[in-house]
Amino acid sequence: MDNDTTDSHIMPLNVERRLAAILSADVAGYSRLMGEDEVATIRTLTAYRAAMVPLIQQHRGRVVDAPGDNVLAEFASVVDAVQSAVAIQEEIKRRNADLPISRRMEFRIGLNLGDVIVEEERIYGDGVNIAARLEALATAGGICISGPVYDQVETKLALGYEYLGTQAVKNIAKPIRVYRVTQEPGVPVPRPSSEKIQALVLPDKPSLAVLPFANLSSDPEQEYFSDGITEDLITDLSKLSGLFVISRNSVFLYKGRAIKPEQVSQELGVRYVLEGSIRKAGTRVRITAQLVDATTGYHLWADRYDRDLQDIFVLQDEVTQKIVAALEVKLTEGEQKRLGQPPTNNLEAYDYYLRGLDLQSDVTEEANALAQQLFTKAIELDPQFAAVYARLGWTYFDQWSVGWSQDPQTLEQTLALAQRAIALDSALSDGIRLLGIVYLWKKRYEQAIIEVERAIALDPNQADAYVALGEILNFSGRAEKTIALVEKAMRLNPYYKTWYLWCLGHAYYLLEQYEDAIATFKRALTRNPDFIPAHVYLAVLYSEVGEEEKARAESKEFMRLSPQGSFVTFSQRLPYKDPAVLERVLSAARKAGLE
Repeated sequence: MDNDTTDSHIMPLNVERRLAAILSADVAGYSRLMGEDEVATIRTLTAYRAAMVPLIQQHRGRVVDAPGDNVLAEFASVVDAVQSAVAIQEEIKRRNADLPISRRMEFRIGLNLGDVIVEEERIYGDGVNIAARLEALATAGGICISGPVYDQVETKLALGYEYLGTQAVKNIAKPIRVYRVTQEPGVPVPRPSSEKIQALVLPDKPSLAVLPFANLSSDPEQEYFSDGITEDLITDLSKLSGLFVISRNSVFLYKGRAIKPEQVSQELGVRYVLEGSIRKAGTRVRITAQLVDATTGYHLWADRYDRDLQDIFVLQDEVTQKIVAALEVKLTEGEQKRLGQPPTNNLEAYDYYLRGLDLQSDVTEEANALAQQLFTKAIELDPQFAAVYARLGWTYFDQWSVGWSQDPQTLEQTLALAQRAIALDSALSDGIRLLGIVYLWKKRYEQAIIEVERAIALDPNQADAYVALGEILNFSGRAEKTIALVEKAMRLNPYYKTWYLWCLGHAYYLLEQYEDAIATFKRALTRNPDFIPAHVYLAVLYSEVGEEEKARAESKEFMRLSPQGSFVTFSQRLPYKDPAVLERVLSAARKAGLE
């Protein structure tokens, strides 16, 4: 939504001005939805907008305008505006649950507090324009707020806020502070009044962050393709022992943000930043890329490639080789051999693989099932495509571990797919790590450790593998080694996943470092208040230290989040090597009221 009015709307000298909280919302992927089904899209948009208006009014706001897929509203209270935005996103999420993934309509919302010019029922000015820019920075289903909004609400609402730095936005003279709103109460955001973030110490080898390549294709649906190419580059580079490469999870938080390499360098603790763009049209693909020394601003290398789509793997290898040469990385004999090997010769299979990867990042049962279908289709097109077997195996493991499938054969299917992936590519670290995890749950501890250590040797920058090894060591009675492994993973993946904290907290619990364990599980719940394992082990911990009231409160949270679940039934399959440890957990759980 573009509300710029500087040149197009000349105001008289005596105009009415007022301070207002402005909400700007639009539909993410609106062009794609319209292209697929105009009638259904307009019907959904009309229904969703009709649901948004009363929520705005209930929070003492008023809708100013609603052109196209946009909604513009103003509020006298910043708190009311933020609460309204949260209520809107909750309502939209509830309605989307009834729709297929491809037809879901998600809104991006931006909120600003600023001076507006009032003309009859309309409002204009930078205050409105900044709200529109914030909306563009928000993710689908997300809310972004400006610094002035954050300053007003930080201690007034049970919400969390992630600081996204200062952003330079179109037609606004000064960069603005931006925060992402999360519905996770708790941790105060570091105040950027000093604006200095504690820089991480640079590693003793060339360190690199590969930012998500921008999708310049006319079709926004090609986003999966640019994301997939980025992920493949990260995967290829992370296998090189002479490089320190930041994990996908951390770099993808910068997607769609206008950010300077030096800020990335400071926040992720790297010296070099690779950025670029991808344009795919028909059978042609154009990739631009540049490698920057973020500590000096010096461009080490930049190039543009315009090729046939059939050459996509050759192109990726060229980019990797250019980076290796620019950073003077020495490759081992095995690394030289593995570089440049295409994962498949079937482009259609590769396309299904990339689409599946895109869905796999959305940890929902429906997305997982769709990813399974896409990976299966890729295998049908190329039965020798090793990486797809591993990814398909992870979908089955997620089904089993999350509880979407109660069939014990699901774990056996995971095992078979991991073994098939490795049979096709003995150096496929993703498949080897999966095999190690399956061995853990089969209580084959030594084999599990051997496989995950082998995965790390093949991919020394794979942060998840270090945590996986830590989890295996926890269950096999060697928790004292886990803490250093998780800390290493957190350095490789500074915006780490919640389950890293679960693994760390579990280690502290097993080592009877109760204060550290409780604090760590609380940190996990700050990130995800519905993270069931943290509630369960907090109940166990509080029970062991005699905090019975707190233990029962955590047990109630487990029962609220998993009304059909039974902790005792699930716990029987926890792969503790020492039966006494399992009994310790169960005894405290019973005392806490877990059933």
